[in-house]
Amino acid sequence: MEQVVGNTRIGVRQIQFDSRKVEIGDMFVAVRGSQVDGHQFVEKAIEKGAVAVVAEVLPKVMSKEVCFVQVKDSAEVLGQIAANYFDRPSEKLQLVGVTGTNGKTTTVTLLYELFMALGYKVGLISTIENKIAARVIPATHTTPDAVSLNQLIAQMVDEGCSYAFMEVSSHAIHQRRIAGVQYAGAVFTNITHDHLDYHQTFQAYIEAKKRLFDDLPKTSFALVNVDDKRGEIMLQNTKAKNYRYGIKKMADFKAKIIENSLIGLHLKLDGEEFHGRLIGEFNAYNLLTVYAVASLLGQEKTEVLRLLSQLKAAEGRFDYLHEAKKNIIGIVDYAHTPDALEKVLSTINDLKQNGKVITVVGCGGDRDKTKRPEMAKIACKWSEQVILTSDNPRSEVPEQIIRDMEAGVPAEWLRKVLSITDRRQAIKTATKLALANDVILIAGKGHEKYQEINGVKYPFDDKQILKEELFS
Repeated sequence: MEQVVGNTRIGVRQIQFDSRKVEIGDMFVAVRGSQVDGHQFVEKAIEKGAVAVVAEVLPKVMSKEVCFVQVKDSAEVLGQIAANYFDRPSEKLQLVGVTGTNGKTTTVTLLYELFMALGYKVGLISTIENKIAARVIPATHTTPDAVSLNQLIAQMVDEGCSYAFMEVSSHAIHQRRIAGVQYAGAVFTNITHDHLDYHQTFQAYIEAKKRLFDDLPKTSFALVNVDDKRGEIMLQNTKAKNYRYGIKKMADFKAKIIENSLIGLHLKLDGEEFHGRLIGEFNAYNLLTVYAVASLLGQEKTEVLRLLSQLKAAEGRFDYLHEAKKNIIGIVDYAHTPDALEKVLSTINDLKQNGKVITVVGCGGDRDKTKRPEMAKIACKWSEQVILTSDNPRSEVPEQIIRDMEAGVPAEWLRKVLSITDRRQAIKTATKLALANDVILIAGKGHEKYQEINGVKYPFDDKQILKEELFS
């Protein structure tokens, strides 16, 4: 705290960092966002009835009726204030945060389902949805803002949750949305090319992830994927107890793939035989992660393995349909990074019969442009037919995004590429091209039920459209 001007012995109704939501009796915290600087709206917040203002820079003219608090980092302080306002809810349950480029949603969803099956009341904070036990609360961000996050965790505590599992995005760590949150443990899955539109450099992206581990107390655990070379980096400055998991290297928690097929995985998991419904090496990592977290949280090994064997993947994660007449398999997956797309396609190639792979893929607008040519190149490398299409173009021209992707296609592979802007038409074309034993991958949007074009979200469900076209 730099300085305080005014009376601190006042009651505060609610905490706001959006001046449009301020009502009489509220505290307004001016945060510098990636798009807007909250300091521009201090005067407006006071006009609407704010009785306290927290800011990095105080206004030149200060009302005597308002308490002004100057701080070094408003975002950090907002998290601490929100945690205190809701009576530090994250300290009243076992909260585990999962960060990494890929695997976050599947990992937290499997943890939620596992611990519910173990008989606990559990909270879930994820890209797809938030849950308090069986009650669903729609998700708007991978990680909510500091006030919404603490309010959500407080609700979980009030409704008897003893565990909660949350995705922690690099944006949320960098923007300090998780300041004031206490984790029983944190997990690092992997890190690959993504979000460079926001972080600018890969090093900055790594450092954002690392801060989650740097801030852990010594009472927590830090669990990292040792097969990712950045796993050890995450542990460098943490005070938490260190644990490692892996398939290829020596680790505290180890798995070996015995068989990987379209009916599931057969693993040697921590020395025990395990049969699961999930498919692919990436899901072997997800299962191992979940098992390791459950073990570190004191759960009984045999029961954890029994229940894990019954669990399915999260919605839109290697989500597949089977058209029996022609034996065509349709797969919907959220893969929207080069690494995730390569993992899904390499898994498909390992498991398919003698048919071809047809991939429908696009890239989001107003996001990292450098990955666009790489996504197209990977799709071509692993597929016999590629259809480039729209994802969520947002404010960009869809055809330009597709042109950016086309730039990554080597000349010898151009013959296998079609460009169809309309995503529904692209999916329909893929199903028309498919013959017996073929596999169709619809990549990039997964669980999303919309397509965002020029700021408007239109209903669009990849799996539903694939189902309609595949079985028509």
